[in-house]
Amino acid sequence: MTIIDRRLNPQGRSLANRQRFLRRARAHIKKAVEDVASRRGIQDIESGDTIAIPLDGIEEPSFRHASRSGRREIVLPGNHDFVEGDRIQRPSGGAGAGRRGSPDGEGEDSFRFVLSREEFLDIFLDDLELPDLDKHRNKQTPVTTPMLAGFTISGAPANLNVIRTLRNSLARRTALRRPRPAEIEALGQEIAALEAAGADADPDLLAECRARLALLERRSRLIPFVDPIDVRYNRFQQVPRPIAQAVMFCLMDVSGSMTESMKDLAKRFFILLYLFLRRRYQAVEVVFIRHSHQAREVDEQTFFYGTETGGTVVSTALEEMRRVLNERFPSAEWNIYGAQASDGDNLISDNAHTAELLTDVILPQCQYYAYLEVASEHEHATGLHGRPSDLWRVYEHIAQQDPVLALRRVHAAKDIVPVFRDLFMPRRAKATA
Repeated sequence: MTIIDRRLNPQGRSLANRQRFLRRARAHIKKAVEDVASRRGIQDIESGDTIAIPLDGIEEPSFRHASRSGRREIVLPGNHDFVEGDRIQRPSGGAGAGRRGSPDGEGEDSFRFVLSREEFLDIFLDDLELPDLDKHRNKQTPVTTPMLAGFTISGAPANLNVIRTLRNSLARRTALRRPRPAEIEALGQEIAALEAAGADADPDLLAECRARLALLERRSRLIPFVDPIDVRYNRFQQVPRPIAQAVMFCLMDVSGSMTESMKDLAKRFFILLYLFLRRRYQAVEVVFIRHSHQAREVDEQTFFYGTETGGTVVSTALEEMRRVLNERFPSAEWNIYGAQASDGDNLISDNAHTAELLTDVILPQCQYYAYLEVASEHEHATGLHGRPSDLWRVYEHIAQQDPVLALRRVHAAKDIVPVFRDLFMPRRAKATA
């Protein structure tokens, strides 16, 4: 017995059903999104796409009779060959019923549907984060949180403000001169004393007290202790929520030793990084630094599409990063991150200065620093990955002493997405893996 709800879905609830389906098949969808992202161009990764997931990932829950126990009685509509009591032979080909392949090679092996741009990016970047993001300084972002903003006459019982309600009740009772319980009690005791006096009591005074008591009791009943007009509820307003303030430094080698294919790999990595930062952290500042034998801070357009070149002196990029840090981003107030891409070529005499700057100046201020080394065309074409570059060995020695520094190598465009995800996977997930 299979139960499938085929009722109409009015009032725009299809969005909720779609989100519920995405949550249920999330593991299959995430794998499909990563496969698509690794094949497509980095420039096109922001757009949505049609993805395919296995059918066994979307099967609807069903109830079925046990195959080895129980008595089953079924009615098959359109049956003209069998009557109750007939024995039906087991079908040939085994007990299970599978999906048959078609003669032309087509088959029903996967389910395809379209992900929007927002859904694609949410799933692709869902489990990535900037490591060790601390709240050195708060900065306003569109993220909001509810905060108390006065009172309202309607609301949920959980938001009832008892103090404000009783204060309104007291003001109303005072204005309408509602008798206090102590006043009614004192008048009742006076009447009891007059009645106890018997013939000695003044009958006119007794009658006046009784009339006054009746009036007070009537006013007490007509003027309730708490009236609906007294009730007040807390009103909440969505206000911007402060989050951590962070800056990401992007350092790219554009020297003559970087071929066009190697620059393309570096640009792909930084485009993906830029997309990740802008998507997940709206308050993160991004600083772009290009370097050859000299370095300078540039804008986004120049960083990705500039054409100047020259020799290679890596320390100039770190010097420029230090200058910008000192001028605009003090480490006491900012979370500082760095990402550097290079082919590993550097002036031999500059390696010592580069190591000194990285060890003594840059890494002590950084939460995380990622170094990406791109392979040459010859290494990629032949599949031979030669000895590590001099710069790689310098950085590797530093990384053994300081876990803030992470090193990765890429040899082709297909390596960019896996390496990027590995660099920015949460450390708790890496530890579990």
